[in-house]
Amino acid sequence: MAWITKNSAATRIERRDQPYLTAAMKDDLSKRFLPRYERTLGALLPALHMVQHEYGWIPHQAMIEIAAHLKISPSDVIDTASFYEEYWLHPKGKHLISICRSIACEFCGHEKITQAVKDKLGIDVGETTDDGLFTLIELECLGSCDTAPVALLDENLHERLTPEGILKAIDQIRAGKQPAHH
Repeated sequence: MAWITKNSAATRIERRDQPYLTAAMKDDLSKRFLPRYERTLGALLPALHMVQHEYGWIPHQAMIEIAAHLKISPSDVIDTASFYEEYWLHPKGKHLISICRSIACEFCGHEKITQAVKDKLGIDVGETTDDGLFTLIELECLGSCDTAPVALLDENLHERLTPEGILKAIDQIRAGKQPAHH
């Protein structure tokens, strides 16, 4: 089997004029987080959360800015950000549909729920609708096995889901309403 290589050293990082890591964020990191840790690397996770909370994802430019502010290697930042599933390295939809795929949800038919969402939105797991409204993902466990199958719609847990229930919730979100928990 041949190795597939790419010239990552020549990769261009899209940049904007304004920094992602603002002066206020740097100040917050310096005053609130850095004093807690012996090494600046300890403040990396809070810095990543800070940027993602503000922008909904973590652009490469922001990772370079975080590395410079914390005086760590940019590779430490990208390695950390790409390791954890909770960090988004590309934009996601305005609404996140997270379907649990744990063993309890699998046993209770999460595949039918995922397929119903895929069919309705015309996307696959990990994709975002063309209008930027929805992103579909599957998670390993949402910790609600006794009410399986479950999903998070944005940050709201929906229990004992059916394909019809999740489709109704998507329609309610599209209509600008907070979906009832199913």
